[in-house]
Amino acid sequence: MKRFESNVRQIPYSQESVYSKVSDLSNLSALADMIPADQKEMVSIENLQCTPDQVSCTISPIGQVEFGVVSREPSKCVKLETISSPIQFIMWIQIVSTGSSSCKIKLTADADLNMFMAKMAEKPITEALDKLADMLAMIPY
Repeated sequence: MKRFESNVRQIPYSQESVYSKVSDLSNLSALADMIPADQKEMVSIENLQCTPDQVSCTISPIGQVEFGVVSREPSKCVKLETISSPIQFIMWIQIVSTGSSSCKIKLTADADLNMFMAKMAEKPITEALDKLADMLAMIPY
């Protein structure tokens, strides 16, 4: 497994309110609309379907991806794992309080890639995690 991490993002909302939103995956359906227009040619999300515990979509150029919540640690972490995907991975959304009305968020993913693929995928996966962290930081909580 190869580990990838986003940069840490500051969010001007409490740890509890951020956790409440990201722990219910149905709240994340608006993320597809948050991809900047200049990047929609590089990454396209279609057929996005969200339930409280699962998300499925078609991501160009990856293909059909479905993942679900494996565990939730109240106010601190949501752990997701792929159910079906060309690449098997586990992802954590980690939330740390920095005050009564602010917190930090970081995404970490472990992907099952061979050494050759890990080297090729390192930059795109890290950039994708950073973009997802940016989108999560922009959501009103």
